[in-house]
Amino acid sequence: MLKNRRLRWAVIPVAATLAIVLAGCTQAQLNGYLPGFEEGESPVTNNTERVSGLWTTSWIVLLIVGLITWGLTIWSVVVYRRRKGQTGLPVQLRYNMPIEIFYTIVPLILVLGFFAFTARDQNAIEARFDEPDLQIEAIGKQWAWDFNYVTDDVFTQGIQGQPDLEGEKGALVESEIPTLVLPVGKKIEIALEARDVIHSFWVIDFLYKKDMIPGKTNYMSVIPERVGTYAGKCAELCGEYHSLMLFNVEVVSEADYEAYVDSLRAAGNDGQVDSEYDRNLNQPGTDAPTAEEGN
Repeated sequence: MLKNRRLRWAVIPVAATLAIVLAGCTQAQLNGYLPGFEEGESPVTNNTERVSGLWTTSWIVLLIVGLITWGLTIWSVVVYRRRKGQTGLPVQLRYNMPIEIFYTIVPLILVLGFFAFTARDQNAIEARFDEPDLQIEAIGKQWAWDFNYVTDDVFTQGIQGQPDLEGEKGALVESEIPTLVLPVGKKIEIALEARDVIHSFWVIDFLYKKDMIPGKTNYMSVIPERVGTYAGKCAELCGEYHSLMLFNVEVVSEADYEAYVDSLRAAGNDGQVDSEYDRNLNQPGTDAPTAEEGN
């Protein structure tokens, strides 16, 4: 009885301390220091909280497992250490069936649990919208980006990051970086294409990236939920100027998006950039001459 009372009095201050520490955490800390979380602001997209939830929960589970493992290891070292005056080896045990069953079942449960929750969230994130409000085609090329606003039938073509000769060393001209403009609160489907080699479309604060593979179309479905400018880059080593293959995503109001589309039309950017600039025009199924035709 006395032991239980002592245990209870020990748990109370620990729980209180833990509650105070967690209450003082910032949004970044509560979300595992992932980018895109700010105090008092909505999530960047409809998927960021799902990604951060899987990330932080996984780390919490792993830290608990680690603490238990480290605790048992230290306990064994201390309790079963060689005492003064002891000689020889301790009693050697060949096996302990309950412990071995425990050590087999617990890791299996953890692996299955991680797999199940990852598959659940992946399926939700990768699900395509039945009726997207806006369809966009993002085309990766060495070493820049083209964006087709398919729904509005306008386009932009980008160039790789240009050095700012008047700025600090390594600085780039911000106005020259390709920009993808998205309306806030809309269901957006982005078709991902590549003109030459494999690229990877990565918007850092969206907590999402996906490969762009020549000859294969991948899709990204997202609802931007916070107005702002977010950095993006190619996340697949794609050649000499890979580090300059940057872009920005501007999430704006619907009115500002419509004004941007009108500005593209006024600049003569009507229509779509097609595959005529692709380097891989010798792929099977294209009109490139074959060996037999050459003979």
